[in-house]
Amino acid sequence: QVQLVESGGGLVQAGGSLRLSCAASGYTFGYIMAWFRQAPGKEREFVAAISNSGGATYYADSVKGRFTISRDNAKKTVYLQMNSLKPEETAVYCCATGRPATMWGSDYDYWGQGTQVTVSS
Repeated sequence: QVQLVESGGGLVQAGGSLRLSCAASGYTFGYIMAWFRQAPGKEREFVAAISNSGGATYYADSVKGRFTISRDNAKKTVYLQMNSLKPEETAVYCCATGRPATMWGSDYDYWGQGTQVTVSS
């Protein structure tokens, strides 16, 4: 059974940084990994994705240059380093894995419960 468990969320001031982690279990960790976020009252949106080897990454335009996705296949963990955070990026951040049609699509097979990120102004 595939399980994804996120951690690292919290409260940070605008302009600050956080590093999220997503630990996977129950499978070989050979799939694409991605981060999504959902703010209250808004639809879930794609943030970043990384290929199974880590050789390819893809970012939403809104986070390019500020966020970095990475993975440690030995630890079965994917990370999201978030810098220069903005209040409007307050949301629940979830990781996902699977074989989507595109890295930025929402048709991932497995999802974590998410971790809350709150950015104060």
